[in-house]
Amino acid sequence: MAQELLGTREAIGEVLRRWARERPDRVCCAMDERSFTFAEMDARSDQIAAGIAALGVEKGDRVATLSPNRIELLELFYGLAKAGAAQVPLNAFLKGEFLRHQLAQSRARVLIMDASGREALEPIRSQLPELERVVMLDDAAGDELAYAALSEAGETPPDLQLTAADTMSIVYTSGTTGLPKGCVASHGYYCRSGDVIGTALEVGDDDVEFSGLPLFHSGGRLVCVALPLLFGIPTYIQSQFSASRYFADAKACAATFMIAVGPMGAAVLATEPSEADRDHQVKRLMCAPLTLQGQEVFRERFGVDPWVDVFGQSECMPVMATPLSSSDRDPNGCGIAATDLEVELLDDEGRPVPEGAAGEICLRPKQPYAMFDGYFERPEATVDAYRGLWYHTGDYGKRLESGAFAFVDRKKDSLRRRGENISSLELEAGINGHPKVTESAVIAHPSELGEDDVKAVVVVAEGEELEPGELFDFFKDNLPYFAIPRYVEPIDALPRNGVGRVMKHKLREAGNSDATWDFDELGLTVAKSERR
Repeated sequence: MAQELLGTREAIGEVLRRWARERPDRVCCAMDERSFTFAEMDARSDQIAAGIAALGVEKGDRVATLSPNRIELLELFYGLAKAGAAQVPLNAFLKGEFLRHQLAQSRARVLIMDASGREALEPIRSQLPELERVVMLDDAAGDELAYAALSEAGETPPDLQLTAADTMSIVYTSGTTGLPKGCVASHGYYCRSGDVIGTALEVGDDDVEFSGLPLFHSGGRLVCVALPLLFGIPTYIQSQFSASRYFADAKACAATFMIAVGPMGAAVLATEPSEADRDHQVKRLMCAPLTLQGQEVFRERFGVDPWVDVFGQSECMPVMATPLSSSDRDPNGCGIAATDLEVELLDDEGRPVPEGAAGEICLRPKQPYAMFDGYFERPEATVDAYRGLWYHTGDYGKRLESGAFAFVDRKKDSLRRRGENISSLELEAGINGHPKVTESAVIAHPSELGEDDVKAVVVVAEGEELEPGELFDFFKDNLPYFAIPRYVEPIDALPRNGVGRVMKHKLREAGNSDATWDFDELGLTVAKSERR
């Protein structure tokens, strides 16, 4: 094991430079047919850092990225880190108000994006006065700068004294009762996450990591990039997740462990069994959450024991992580508390719940960099999250007899679909943009595939008629594909309490009715080619 770097909490660029000296010819990272050794990535990220600084970006300035997985995002991960910029990785499928809010709230000075991003940016560009430069990963036009031009500034990065305390990124996560908030993550937090998860997974010098997670998600960044960096091992990342090729691609790069999330694991299990299912070198698979049946199928079909003993969120990854060979592992739970955290289950009054009862998962750090640094320019939200001197995750859990924690349900009013968190308030704002909709309420509807399906209850303007196809076309043009409701039910008025608050529990209890439109049954779906 790369013991000399384990436990380190320093600037990400310094960790890369160290491996470039000690393991210059070893693969650092790869995607599709392109790869970088540690020495090559060190040199390339110096160029990117120099180019970013030449744009006038100073330490702490926000630089946003908008693109699905591609090799340039790995260059930018390290290059922006060396430039001291606070990188803002945006979900590649954002558009409309979803995209405008995150660019405006982060006050990003520079946006680096692909051609599809240009189409999403154009309608809102005039509403972003602080966005000074746009850098195109694909062909540039007008006042846009080509990404290749960043290399023209030379190979000397800015001379900065970066430490573990400096901001590495701002990652947006769904709000409970408001718009998404930007989680401020330090370089030290990135190191801590990679260290803790890698140690629990018992990663060694001979390991090779493989994943298909998107690099705009905190999991993709903290686990798929920071973890292998801390351990000085190669990581191979699919440019686009493919369930049918998951194990075949892992075999091609001689991967020994894989990183996935629950929906990805379910997609792999849904593929047709093959004689090649065990033809690979994978020994470990991080995949949570996963049902007991799903875990058993992975063991029997692929010969891999899934590691589900882990739980986390953008604000703290991981909260729980039971070491792979520990006798404390419990397949019914999501792990034991990480050693640098204190974790408790609290009721609404902030008191510990009785043994075996469900309570909100709350935590506080024992050591620096164990968690995020708060919400970007949202001090009131940060204070509220830390009420009673505990950080409140917004998730309910319980403690099992084994001592492990188990996730029970979400307390917060957000939804999770296809691996994406969705703010109900943000989605409602998008739906209300339709000229025939006066107001709406978004709720979760149980899905046969796990997680949630999205249901929108809409009030149609008086005297107007709204057709399913008309509304779906509006959704497709104005909402990220993953946020488009599957179910829509027109209603005369939303149920409200005495203070005018929409009683969403009443809508959930009512369920679907004969008046509910099911877009899937109507054949109104978004093809993969249309998702951006």
